[in-house]
Amino acid sequence: MRQPKIITTLKSYSWSLFLSDLLAGATVAMVALPLSLAIAIASGADPAKGIVTAIVAGFLISLLGGSRVQIGGPTGAFIVVVFGVIAEHGYDGLVLATFMAGLMLLVAGYFRAGNLIAFVPEAVVNGFTIGIGVIIATSQLKDFLGLSAANVPADFLEKIPALWEVRDSLSLPTVAIALVTLVLIVVLRRMAPRFPGLIVAVGVGSALVVYLNLPVDTLGSRFGELPSQLPWPQLPDFSFERIIELLPSAFVIAFLAAVESLLSAMVADKMIEGHHRPNAELSAQGAANVASALFTGLPATGAIARTATNIKAGGKTPVAGIVHAVVILLVMLLAAPLAGYLAMPALAALLIVTAWNMTEPHKWGSYIRGRKSDIFLLLLTLVLTVVVDLTVAIGVGVSIGIALRLSRRKSVKSDWSPPER
Repeated sequence: MRQPKIITTLKSYSWSLFLSDLLAGATVAMVALPLSLAIAIASGADPAKGIVTAIVAGFLISLLGGSRVQIGGPTGAFIVVVFGVIAEHGYDGLVLATFMAGLMLLVAGYFRAGNLIAFVPEAVVNGFTIGIGVIIATSQLKDFLGLSAANVPADFLEKIPALWEVRDSLSLPTVAIALVTLVLIVVLRRMAPRFPGLIVAVGVGSALVVYLNLPVDTLGSRFGELPSQLPWPQLPDFSFERIIELLPSAFVIAFLAAVESLLSAMVADKMIEGHHRPNAELSAQGAANVASALFTGLPATGAIARTATNIKAGGKTPVAGIVHAVVILLVMLLAAPLAGYLAMPALAALLIVTAWNMTEPHKWGSYIRGRKSDIFLLLLTLVLTVVVDLTVAIGVGVSIGIALRLSRRKSVKSDWSPPER
C-alpha cells in the first residue's frame, strides 16, 4: 500500500491531536536545527544546505510517508558518502547524485520494494552503522580540540597521523567549550529526555564563547552569515557521462536512504505499537530527495533519533513532522543571523555524541553473544567502511551475508521413496 499515512490519520483528526503534534513538532525542530547545521558542515557542505534539507525533505517525508511519526532530514549516515562525493565530483555532482537517488527510490516504491529490507543482513547494517559512527567522531576531532590543520585528509588511515602531527596546536578554550557542551547534552538527555537539550547545550557553549570573548571558531567566522530565505528550485546539470559517473554514488545514497528510513519506521512501530507502510515510505523518500536536490540540498532520510524525540514529545500524526519543518523555516526567515554565533566545538561535541549513539553501545553485548558468522560479517563491514569505502563495504557485506543465509537453510526432507521393484 502506497497511500500516505497522513490521509488515514486526518480522517479522525482533532484539536487535541493538533496541540500534541504542535508541541512535539516544535520540540523536534529545536533538536533538528543544530544537528542539520552540524551534519552539513561535517559533510563538507555549506551549513545552510542542512537547514534547506531539513525544511524541504522533512516536510515531504511527513506529508507523503508511510509512518505516523517519522521525522526526516539530513542524517549522520550520509556524512561519509556526501563528503566523498563532494570531494570527488563537486557539490553539483552531489546534487545530481541525490536527484538520481530520489528517482531510484520513487521507482522502488512504485514496484513495492519496501519489503526487500528483510534481505539485508542485520550484521551488515550494524557494521556499517558503527563504521560511520567511527568516521564521524574522528572527523570532528579537529574542531573538538581546536587543532590548526589546513587540510585534513578524508581517508581514516591518513587522517589520524595528520591530526597527531599538529597536536601541539591544541586549544584549551576550544576543548573546554566542547566538553561543557558534551556534558550538558548527556546530562540533559538523562535528566529531561523530553526537553530539547541539544539546542540548549549548544546554545550555552556558544554563549560562553561570545560573553567570555574566547578565541574559538564560530559558524559565522568560518562560513559567514546564513541566508534568511530558501533558494529558488532549479534542475541539476545533466549529461550522459555525468550520470554514468555518478551512478554508483546515487545507488549508495538510495540504498542508505531506504535502509535508514525503513529501520527508523520499524523502531517507531515498536514505540507506538503501530504499523508503517514501507512502500509509501520509499516513495516519500524518493520525492523528498528529488525535491532536496532541486533546492540544492543534501540527501535525506528518516532519522531514528529525531523520530524517537517526536514520539517522546507526544507526536501522534505526520502533522508533527510538518510542524517541525515549518518551525525550522520560521527560524531561518526570522533568526538566521543568530546562527552565526554557534561555536564550532559545540557543534563538534554534538556530532560526537550523535556518532556514539549511532554505534548503539548497549547492543554490543548481544553482538558478541551472536553467531560467529554474524560477528565476522559485522567486523568485516565495519573495517571496510572505515578503511576502504562504504560502497565496497555494503556490496561485500550484503553478498557474503546472503551467501551465509543461504548456507544456513536446512535441507528439506523429502517424503519420496524409491518404489519397490
